[in-house]
Amino acid sequence: MTNGARTRTPVPPRAWVMLAIGVAAQAAGTVFVSTPAFLIPLLHSEHGLSLSQAGTLAAAPTFGMVLTLVAWGAAADRFGEKWVISSGLALTAIAAVAAMLTNDYALLGVAFLLGGMAAASTNAASGRVVIGWFPKDRRGLAMGIRQMSQPLGVTIASLTVPHLASSAGISSAVAFSLALNGILALVAVAALVNPPRTNAPAATAATALTPTNPYRADSFLWRIHLSSALLVFPQFTLSTFGLVWLINEQHLSATLAGLLIGLSQFIGALGRIVVGVWSDRVGSRVGPLRLVSASAAVVMLAMAFADSAPWGIPALALVIATTVSVADNGLAFTSVAEASGPQWQGKALGAQNTGQFIAASAVGPVVGALIGAVGYPIAFAVVAAFPAVAIPLVPEHDQDVSI
Repeated sequence: MTNGARTRTPVPPRAWVMLAIGVAAQAAGTVFVSTPAFLIPLLHSEHGLSLSQAGTLAAAPTFGMVLTLVAWGAAADRFGEKWVISSGLALTAIAAVAAMLTNDYALLGVAFLLGGMAAASTNAASGRVVIGWFPKDRRGLAMGIRQMSQPLGVTIASLTVPHLASSAGISSAVAFSLALNGILALVAVAALVNPPRTNAPAATAATALTPTNPYRADSFLWRIHLSSALLVFPQFTLSTFGLVWLINEQHLSATLAGLLIGLSQFIGALGRIVVGVWSDRVGSRVGPLRLVSASAAVVMLAMAFADSAPWGIPALALVIATTVSVADNGLAFTSVAEASGPQWQGKALGAQNTGQFIAASAVGPVVGALIGAVGYPIAFAVVAAFPAVAIPLVPEHDQDVSI
């Protein structure tokens, strides 16, 4: 008798190595992008910035990513993943040096912006690594592992940045991301190999059938992009303001709060793998994506109600909410890559992340101002509306023109 495990397409060992490098590379970039968010308590309490001002500074790297995601994706389509990832990480390290050398908040924001522009290189390019090296029936798992890179990077930042910033200052916290990005740039140069199809003739039978522009064929990609942008709001609300909520509202120490954020991000990373495997088993990305959207709305409402409960309940609510809020990324990313085809994967994945990071850039100043005006419980309840609106936008059926 044949079962799912026996019929899975074999994956070459090199594919797993390339996936590991892609995960590590994007995690390193994420540490840089996440660092300003974990500086918010210090900037707010000791440097006199308002939550809205500190949130705006924290959004600078994300806004920088918005400016270059599609361009990096197009470069990956044309030149392959290896040099896009390695050069982007090297430029991120240079931006970290610039951030360490300034005491001016405006210049610090510019350095974070430029670093975000460089760190965007790993997003679309590492997604292409997964689609290129892994067969369709293993991509949910592989992309789930790849999508661990973002919560893994946030976890690393949460466990290091608050302590380094409070004990040795902002420059020391940024220096950590400098080291990570520099090391991973060298690793990518030495060991990353483009997928076999990267250097294959462009006009294969599969690509010949791919529409010149998949965005003109129907609304599938547009709907995935829009629903994913809406789902960013709960994710980045928790990653940006979760730490300061635990410290200021739940009265946890900075160390304990950082550990809790790190734990929630780690569990969320594992959740992405589980959801990816689930999508492989059911043979659908959009079905699980719709259920995750509904769950995200529910958990954000739970956060609103947990605000005034004893601290153990808010802590548990935060872990659950974080796990659910990050579960959609791999599903949407895989769906976009499969629906766009090999000639458009980099650009489509860049567009996917652009929409997400436009929304993420708004979270810092908008939700920060909302929290300042109405408090955390109402702000969490308002954020719950975004994934609720995403539910009907998720397409009814999957599309796949990938090779």
